[in-house]
Amino acid sequence: MALAKELEGVVSTVKVGSQLFTAEGPQAVKTLAGLGFSIFLDLKFHDIPNTVSGAVASAAKLPGVRMLTLHVAGGPAMLRAAREAAASHNKDLLLLGVTVLTSLNATTLAQVGFNGTPLDRAVSLAQLAQDAGLGGIVASALEVPAIRRACGPKLQIVVPGVRSASSDSEDQLRVATVTQGIQAGANYLVVGRPITESSAPRAAATEIVAEIAAAAVRNSATAATS
Repeated sequence: MALAKELEGVVSTVKVGSQLFTAEGPQAVKTLAGLGFSIFLDLKFHDIPNTVSGAVASAAKLPGVRMLTLHVAGGPAMLRAAREAAASHNKDLLLLGVTVLTSLNATTLAQVGFNGTPLDRAVSLAQLAQDAGLGGIVASALEVPAIRRACGPKLQIVVPGVRSASSDSEDQLRVATVTQGIQAGANYLVVGRPITESSAPRAAATEIVAEIAAAAVRNSATAATS
C-alpha cells in the first residue's frame, strides 16, 4: 500500500498477481480500488469450465477490476464459460487470454509436451481466444506482430516482461523494452520489477511513463509515413 500511494498520480492501473492475492485476498483489491486505481487482476485461471466460471464471477464483482487473466490452454469451453460469467457481472471487464508465458522458450515448451515455437503456439492460442469471444490476450512482444496479422486490430494485446534497455531480464526469457513493446503494437505494457525494485519507485515510474509517451509518438509518426 505504501508503494501504491507513492505511485498515485503517475500510474492509473496496478496489477494484483497471485502472490499478493494469495497473501491478502480480495481485500487487497478493495483497498487499491479505494485509492482510485483500476485493477489488472492477474490470476491466470486454468480449470474446468464450471470452476473458472465461478471464479470469474467472483472476480468481476470486486471493485475496480478492469482486466482479468486466464490461460487459453484451458480450452474453448472454459473460455466461453469465463466470457459468459464476465458478461453477467461486469460487462466492462476485459478478459485476457494468456498465450505463452515469458519464462518459456521452445525447449521448455517441448519439456511440457508442446511442439513448435513459442511464436506458433502464441498465434494459435490468440486465435482460439478471439474465436471464444475474449477481448484480449497476453503475449510477448516478440509474438505481437504475427498475432496482429492473424487476429486484426481490435484484439487488445498486453505485453508483460517489459524492461528498460539496461534492465536484467532475470527469470523471463522473452522480454522487451518499452520501445519494442510499443513498436510491436501492444495496447498495454506490464512493467513490474523496474519500478517495484527501484530505490526510487515514483521516479522510475515517471521515467517509464515518459518513455511510453515518446515511443508512442515515434510509432505514430512511423505509421503515418509508411
